[in-house]
Amino acid sequence: MKKIALALLPFVLTSCYNQERNCNDYKTGKFEFTQEINGKPMKSVFERTENQQIETFNGKTDTASIRWINDCEFVLQKTHPKNMQDKKAISMKILTTNAKGYTFEYSFVGDTKKQKGTVTKID
Repeated sequence: MKKIALALLPFVLTSCYNQERNCNDYKTGKFEFTQEINGKPMKSVFERTENQQIETFNGKTDTASIRWINDCEFVLQKTHPKNMQDKKAISMKILTTNAKGYTFEYSFVGDTKKQKGTVTKID
């Protein structure tokens, strides 16, 4: 009986652990996202209001509307799409937060292939 109790103890302890998720702290502000493209780190800077996100990447600026689903999930839709790829909405979900930023997952709406990233708040 003691062996069963000891075996179950790690599961009980990990189930009580909750990741921090203060998503409201990141609904607005200025942020930085670095991702690797073709083996090189590429930086994107964006500023978000309640309804809009303006992003600068590789010297180009894009604007997207934001539709919040709940405090931690939203959908981005480019305001002025230039091609079919730009017309696809992007689903974003904040997974965890900390004092510096948040970890999120994203995909095109309806796509099952999700990617993860980390954003740092810079203002």
